[in-house]
This record gives sequence, C-alpha cells and structure tokens, in this order.
Amino acid sequence: MSMQVDMAQVRRFGTVLTQMLRLPQHCTFSVSASAAAIQKMTRVRVVDNSTLGTALHHRPPRVIHVYTKNGIGKVGDRVLLAIKGQKKKALIVGHKMPGDRMTPRFDSNNVVLIEDNGNPTGTRIKVPIPTHLRKMEGEYSKLLAIAHRFV
Repeated sequence: MSMQVDMAQVRRFGTVLTQMLRLPQHCTFSVSASAAAIQKMTRVRVVDNSTLGTALHHRPPRVIHVYTKNGIGKVGDRVLLAIKGQKKKALIVGHKMPGDRMTPRFDSNNVVLIEDNGNPTGTRIKVPIPTHLRKMEGEYSKLLAIAHRFV
C-alpha cells in the first residue's frame, strides 16, 4: 500500500518537475560585438600596483568615457575611469571580446592607470599583456618596460 502511494507521489513530482523545466523554444541569445567590448559603464579590473588600483573598492572601477570616435574601446585605447570617487585615465590592456585572429581573449577587462602625459602610475603590471601592443602606434614604451609577461 505504501509503495503505491510513494509511486503516485513520484508521478506527481515528475509532472511538476517537467512543467517547471519546460523551456521556450528559442532560449539562446547573442551579444553584438559592440555590446561585448568596453564602453561606458563597463566594469574593469585595474592590473597594476598603483596605490589607487590596489586599494579595496566599495564599488568596482567603471568606464565613464572612451576616447575613440565610436565610443567602443579595444586593446590600446585610452579610457576615463571612475575609481574611488576620482576620475583617472587608463589604458586598456586586455578585454573579454574576441578580437582579430591570433589575438588573446582575456577573462576580464583589464586596464592600467596612467597619468595625463601617458606615464603609467604603477611600477609593475600583475598580468600578462598582449604582444601586439609593441606594434601598435602610440606611446606604449614605458608601459611595455614595466610589463614582465606577454601573451
């Protein structure tokens, strides 16, 4: 008798479970390339050893402006960050969006804090940076000098 009751409960539970797990036909979505890149209000990770970058944050640093024509930042572009109630310039050294062929894709959006003249604020970069920064035009020599690892 108890075996039949248990089986009835199992059947009821099975039907409830299948109704709960019933998913819509089109449950996948895609993000366009521009939405996946670094733009305004994107949370970033500061990867140098500057005092402002290593301090604990109440809020994560966010991009408030991208210095490009289309407002979308890629590796090597300059951005303006809101970090600990201050506005600081930074350089993008890695982003999640897959780029061109044979360029690395990172797990997080990485930036290095820089001063207004382009000198890095910190003295060491904690993560590997892309090697194709060497070939890009711009003043990255001081940034490349403090980097220890490249990918």
